[in-house]
Amino acid sequence: MKLRRFKHDLGLKLMALYTLFVGPVVVSILLIANSTQTHLEENIKAADLALARSIAQETDLAMRNAMTAVRGLKTYPSVIDSNPDNMKLLFSTVMSARPDIDLVYRLDPQGFMLFHYPMGPNSTIGNDFSSQEYFQRTQITTKPIISKGYISPTTNQPITTAAISLWDSEANFLGAIATDIELEALSQTLVKISQEYDPEECFEVVTVDSNNQIVAHPNTDKLLQQIPESLSNITEPLLLGRADTIISTDENGIERLYSYVPISSAGWGVIVSRPTAKAFAIPRTFFRGSLIALTIFSIIGIFFWISLTQLVIQPLGNIAAYSHTIGQKEPATQIQKDTLVSIATQPDQMGRLARSLIRMEEAIESRLNELSTLLQTSASVVSSLDHEIVLNRILEQVEYLMNVKMSAIVALDEKKGFFRVQASRGISKQFADQIAINPGDSYSVTLEALRRSAPFQVNDIEKSMFFHDVGDEGYRSILTIPLNTQYAPQSALLIFRPDPHTFTLQEIDLLSNFANHATMAIENAALYARSDMRLQEQTRRIEALIQSINDGIIFEGSDGRVIYANRRISDLTNLTLTEITGAKINTVFEHIIEKANHPDEARENICLALESHGEQETEIELYFQGRTIWLRLYTFNVTDTNGMPIGQGQLLNDITAYHELDRMKSNLISAVSHELRTPLASIKGYASTLLADDVEWDIESQQEFLSIISDEADQLSTLVSELLDLSRIEAGKLTVKRQLCHLEDIVNFAAQRAVPKPNQRLRVNIPDDLAPIYVDRRRMEVVLRNLIENAAKYAGDQSPIFIKASFDEENVIIQVKDEGPGIPDNERQNIFDCFHNTDKSLTNPVSGSGLGLAICQGFVQAHGGDIWLEPKEQGACFTITLPYHPTEG
Repeated sequence: MKLRRFKHDLGLKLMALYTLFVGPVVVSILLIANSTQTHLEENIKAADLALARSIAQETDLAMRNAMTAVRGLKTYPSVIDSNPDNMKLLFSTVMSARPDIDLVYRLDPQGFMLFHYPMGPNSTIGNDFSSQEYFQRTQITTKPIISKGYISPTTNQPITTAAISLWDSEANFLGAIATDIELEALSQTLVKISQEYDPEECFEVVTVDSNNQIVAHPNTDKLLQQIPESLSNITEPLLLGRADTIISTDENGIERLYSYVPISSAGWGVIVSRPTAKAFAIPRTFFRGSLIALTIFSIIGIFFWISLTQLVIQPLGNIAAYSHTIGQKEPATQIQKDTLVSIATQPDQMGRLARSLIRMEEAIESRLNELSTLLQTSASVVSSLDHEIVLNRILEQVEYLMNVKMSAIVALDEKKGFFRVQASRGISKQFADQIAINPGDSYSVTLEALRRSAPFQVNDIEKSMFFHDVGDEGYRSILTIPLNTQYAPQSALLIFRPDPHTFTLQEIDLLSNFANHATMAIENAALYARSDMRLQEQTRRIEALIQSINDGIIFEGSDGRVIYANRRISDLTNLTLTEITGAKINTVFEHIIEKANHPDEARENICLALESHGEQETEIELYFQGRTIWLRLYTFNVTDTNGMPIGQGQLLNDITAYHELDRMKSNLISAVSHELRTPLASIKGYASTLLADDVEWDIESQQEFLSIISDEADQLSTLVSELLDLSRIEAGKLTVKRQLCHLEDIVNFAAQRAVPKPNQRLRVNIPDDLAPIYVDRRRMEVVLRNLIENAAKYAGDQSPIFIKASFDEENVIIQVKDEGPGIPDNERQNIFDCFHNTDKSLTNPVSGSGLGLAICQGFVQAHGGDIWLEPKEQGACFTITLPYHPTEG
C-alpha cells in the first residue's frame, strides 16, 4: 500500500528525490571532512616521521663517520705497533678534523691504556678499561662498534665510544683503538630543530641508545636519563629496527603523537613526539567547521522544502487530481474545478499549466475518437496478409473519421508501367479502372507528392492551371500522401472532396498515420512474398551443402524409414537417392555391410547402434573403390524445437586418415627403433671392445674399429637428417636455396657419399651441351644419393646402375635405373609413402627406414618438378623432371 502511494504521490517522490540529493551531500560532506581530517593527520604523521628519519640519518652518518675513523686508524702500522710518537701525530690530526671527539686512545689486549691523546695527566683518569662494555665487545668482533652512552670519568660529560679491535696475521688479539664522542655534539641538531617550533606545542625530539638512555636531547640536562617504562611500546620495536608513527599516552596521561626511526649503525633510535591536541589542531578544527556548515545547509534545505511544498507540490497535486478525473472519465467536483480555476489565474508557469490542462480536456475527446479509429486500423493491418482486404478496411476508417466520401490507394503496376488503383471507396468502378497515371506525367498531383516525398494538395482542381488527375468524378479538391515503401512498388493515398477545401496540418497528420498503416500492409505483403522465396532459396542452399559434404548423413523417421540421405550415402550403398528415400534403415545399411571386410562384426555393431535410440559410435572397415577405408558411425536423436523426438540421425564419418596416421606412427616406431638399434649396437660393441682392459689392440685394429664406429655414427646422422627433412616437408616449411650447378658434379658427389658405394657399376650418361641447372645443390644431392643407394642395395651386386640425363625446352629429365628384381606391382602405388619399405624383414642387413623416396619426392616437388616410377618388366627406373629455367624467388 505504501509503495503504491509512493508511485502516485509526486510529493513523496520529490521528498525521496530531495532526500537522495541532500542525503548524498550530507554524507559526502561528512566523508570529505572525515577523509580530509584523516588525510591531514596522515600528512602530519608523515612529516613527523620524515623529521625523525632525517635526524636518524644525520646521527647515523655521524656514527658511521666515527666508525670509519677508527676503522681507518686501525690500518696504520704505528697504531698496530703502539708507536707513541707516530700515534701522537695521527691522533692529533683526527681530533683536529673531528671536534666532537673528546679522546683518542689505544688499549692493549688486557684493556690497559697504551697511549691517548690529548696527553697529560688530566686528559684521562685510570688505565684499566677491561671492564668497559665496549672493550669486551671488541674482543668478539672485527667490526667497529658504538657503545651505550655513559659519563666520562675525565670530563664528567656524557659520551659514547666508537671502538674497533686489532688483530695480527695469526688472529691474535692486539687490543683496541677507540674514540670518545661527546653526546652534547649530537644534541646540537636537536636544539636547532626544537627552536623552530612554538614552545606551546610541547614538541620533543630525543635519541635513545640500546639501554633506553637518552643520548641526544635539546635539553642536555636530560642526557643519559632513562626513557619512562610507559613508552616501552615505542622503544621495544624501535630498538628492533622498526620505524612507525603511533598515538600513545605519556607518563603524565597526555595523549601524544610518537614517530620513531631506528639508527641502524649504532643500534639507537630517534623519537619525535608532541601532544595530539597540538599536532591535530588544524584537522580537528576543519572537521568541526564542516559540521557547522552541514547544520546550516540542513536548515536552508528544510526552508527550501517548505517553500517547494507550498508553491509547487500542492498546486501540482490539485492539477494531478483534476487530470485523474479526466483520464478516468469521472466528473470533477466543484471544489476541484474552483481550485483549478484559481490556479489558472496565476501568471506563472503553474497558471499556464492549469490553463493548458483545461484546453487539453477539450481536445482529448476529439483525439480519443481519432485514436480509436487508428487502433481499429492497426488491428486491420495485422489481421490479414491479403493487402486488398486490409487497404479497403483502412479506407473505410478514413471515410468514417475524416468525413470524406471518396478515397483511393494507387500503386505502380511494374508490368504495365502505370499507376493503377489498388483499393477505393466512394468512386465508381469505371473511374477506378480509368485511372492510369503515367510516371512521366508532370501535372499529376500523385506524382508531385511522390517526387516531393511529402503530402501535396490542390484545394480546387478547376482553378489549378497545372495539377490535375484524370477522370471526372465530381471532385474539386484532392490530397495525395505518398506511401514510403521500401520493398513494394511506389504507392500513394488519394483523398477526394466534392468541394474546394484546404486540408489543415492536423488533418494531414492524421491522414499520414493512415498512410503509414497502408504502407505497413503493402510492405507486409511484399516481405511475405520475398521471405517465402528466400526460405525456399535457403532450403536449396542447405540441401546443396549437406549433399556436398564428404560425410554420409541419413535421417530416419519414427517409423524407421529413411526421410533424407545425401549423395555420400548413395555412393556407399550403390543406390540412388530415390531408392534410399522411404526404404527401411536396416535395408540401407545392409548394402554398406556387403562391402565390409568383416560383415558379421559390422552387422552386429551397426544393429546395436541403431537399436540404442541415442548417441552411439562404432567403426566399420570397408573395401570401397579399390581400397580399404574406415567409417565411424555416429547415431543421434533428432528433436523438434520443443525437444520432442521426431526420429533418429546417422552420420558416417570417413576416418581413414586417422587409421593411416596410426599406421604411420607404428611404422615410425618400428623403423626408427630398428634403424637406431643396429648402428648403436655396433658403436657400443666396438667402443666396449676398444675400452677392454684385458686386450691391447694394434693400431690397424683400432683404426678398423674406429672406422666402423664413424660409419655407424654417419648412418645415425643420416637417419636424423631424414626425419628432420621429412618433418619440414609434411609441415610445408621446406625451402630450397637455388644456385646454378652442373648436374655431373651433383651426380659424382652423390655417388661418392652413397652407402653402399656403386663403384664401377655406375654408368653416367649426361649430354655435353646440358647447361647448368638452377637447383638447391644439397637437396638434389640427397635425391640422387638415395636413388643410387636403393639401386646398390636392392638390385644385386652384379646389376649395373644407369644415370641418364636429357632436356627439352622446359624440363631437365633425369633417370636412375637398374637391372635388379624390380618393385612388385602391388607395391608401386605406395612406393613414395613415408616408412614404406618393400623389404618387410627387419633383420635384412640392407633394409632401410622407408623415408628415402618420400624425401626424394618432397625435395623434387619443392623445386616445382616431379618424380615417378616408370613401368618396367625388369629392374626399377625412377624418372625426375625439373624446370629448366624456373622463375627465381
